[in-house]
Amino acid sequence: MRAAVFHEPGKIVVTEVPVPRIEADEILLRVRAASICGTDLRISRHGHFKLPPGRPRILGHEVAGEVVEVGSRVSGHAVGDRVSLTPNVGCGRCSHCRAGLNNMCPDYEAFGITLDGGFQEYLRVPGLALQRGNVFRLPETLSYTEAALVEPFSCCYRGQRAVGVGYEDVVVIIGAGPIGAFHVMLARLAGAEKIIVSGHGGRRLEAAGRLGADVVVEVPRQDLAEVVAEQTGGRGADVVITAASSPQVQSEAVGLLATHGRLNFFAGLGRDGTVPLDVNALHYKGLTLTGTTGSSNADYARSLRLAGERRVRLDQLVTAAFPIERIDEAFEHAASGAGMKAMVVFDGDKEVLP
Repeated sequence: MRAAVFHEPGKIVVTEVPVPRIEADEILLRVRAASICGTDLRISRHGHFKLPPGRPRILGHEVAGEVVEVGSRVSGHAVGDRVSLTPNVGCGRCSHCRAGLNNMCPDYEAFGITLDGGFQEYLRVPGLALQRGNVFRLPETLSYTEAALVEPFSCCYRGQRAVGVGYEDVVVIIGAGPIGAFHVMLARLAGAEKIIVSGHGGRRLEAAGRLGADVVVEVPRQDLAEVVAEQTGGRGADVVITAASSPQVQSEAVGLLATHGRLNFFAGLGRDGTVPLDVNALHYKGLTLTGTTGSSNADYARSLRLAGERRVRLDQLVTAAFPIERIDEAFEHAASGAGMKAMVVFDGDKEVLP
């Protein structure tokens, strides 16, 4: 079968590898759709602390597919099932796992990092992922394309739950990429009074408007703080979500908030993780600052239901599809900002093409 194998930063090679053999407690998927995430881009450029140098790995953790083989000890899954996966498999023993927070487990396994991921024709799902609830059957209403996008959408769902977006809120989303777009969808679904999105212009900012943003702000041509003040009568935003990995953005976000405003630091900063914050504003305005990373299996289940009930249309974010042989082009498209989500497909699969 064909697979895109990551060897080291800057080197991903499409090659023939054996179809994985499964054990009695495992299942085998035919991958139907696998989308490229910002995490995939970072690993392709810089590696990952859980991926030792010299250890080849197949990336891709936003994946959906069809069950083609089931181990003899597996129950609840059958050949022909349409399924998707959550990437982080918790240890099942720590306090976070016992609280249902597999995304916070310090000793996790993960598809596309410690386990081979979706940029291959067939994917082995190990028993620990089945036992710990990481495999989800798809609603009939949901395409493989949309199912592959439920994972990043569920991360945004978790972020918005942390700040409790509601119908009276003015919400500012900083960043107009796919994550910002998911946040627009969720804020609109929550009934936000006004949604303001900032970005660097182009197609992504235009897409934010089509998806439900009331005001789009092209930075640096426009000053975001001035626009927020104008749109709120000087009061400030009720909710700010940072969907851009910029130290300046993270530092300045506090200044956009109204009294008792809530902030979600959604985007991480990697090595640039320390930024100055206005602690006086935090203290005297009674602000709430939150941070979220990933999503739990429960978050994913709720997000899958939202997509399956057609309350959101995730397929609107797929702007390009590439065969596995052109994965370099797929990564370039994902990194360019020219569109939203790039999808990897196999054999010109028509169902997953946009």
